Amino acid sequence: MKLIELYAKMKKDITYIEKELERSIDSEHALLREASLHLLKAGGKRIRPVFVLLGAKFGHYDLEQIKHIAVPLELIHMASLVHDDVIDDASTRRGQKTVRSKWDNRIAMHTGDYIFAKALTVVTKLPNATIHQIMSKAIVEMSIGEMEQIRFFFNTEQTLRDYLLRIKRKTALLIAISCQLGAITAGAEDDLSMRLYRFGYNVGMAFQIRDDLLDLCGSEKEIGKPPGSDIRQGNITVPIIFALQQPELRDVLLEQMQQIKEADGQTDISTFIKLIRSSEGIRRSEQLASSYIDKAIAALQGLPDIQAKKDFVGVAHFIGNRSY
Repeated sequence: MKLIELYAKMKKDITYIEKELERSIDSEHALLREASLHLLKAGGKRIRPVFVLLGAKFGHYDLEQIKHIAVPLELIHMASLVHDDVIDDASTRRGQKTVRSKWDNRIAMHTGDYIFAKALTVVTKLPNATIHQIMSKAIVEMSIGEMEQIRFFFNTEQTLRDYLLRIKRKTALLIAISCQLGAITAGAEDDLSMRLYRFGYNVGMAFQIRDDLLDLCGSEKEIGKPPGSDIRQGNITVPIIFALQQPELRDVLLEQMQQIKEADGQTDISTFIKLIRSSEGIRRSEQLASSYIDKAIAALQGLPDIQAKKDFVGVAHFIGNRSY
């Protein structure tokens, strides 16, 4: 399945959520409104709201209720992007200027905080304490994941386990609870919502691994930012971890990474990228992403055989093979 096909089928509800997103970030403060809207209009796949909507199909589907979780989960994701761009000193995202680039770091940080706060405001419309507990715990874990990423910058001794735990916190958890909370909000049974959580977790892990592959293998046109942005910041991702395990490459990669570190990322990294692209790290990372997609689809076994289940499978395959 192409993502555009699913979006076409869900166009009415996705458009409604998009309008609710815009309404939720409205502010009497002109600069906050402008900066927040700039981020929203930069686009995105809206994977999290889509997963919320699909998860809700397994219960009583009421868009007026479901929007109160679909909107805040996307807002949390948006806020984390603004903060990431400050940490990474990023100038572009999705081919558009970042908030910090269009304004400055202070405006970006306050905008991120504002969007986080708006997310919490929207979800208060849902009285279910379990929803609030799941969401707040995920935000805490996301924050730890961001701190762990900084702690491991240019740490060439980190393990695959270190990386996997980090991306679980940074990316997979929010996707997992999008599937789970969509079902919970719609009144689905606990066993079903947990199956959807496991599906979302595994899809989320594959999503981030593919993202890290694209950062090294994609073009600037495809990914909306210069290739190698991660390593310029010191973020060592799974293709690099695997490549460092090749004895014939390790020393030259370590030397290249030391040069990148000493230059604070402001150096030519084309040789480094070429080495990684020719390494076993790419193939092994692709295999790892595929294994997570297989686990995700397996988690759906036993669920009602409705269209949403087929759509989940289709999205999983798209994520496992995506090139943007």
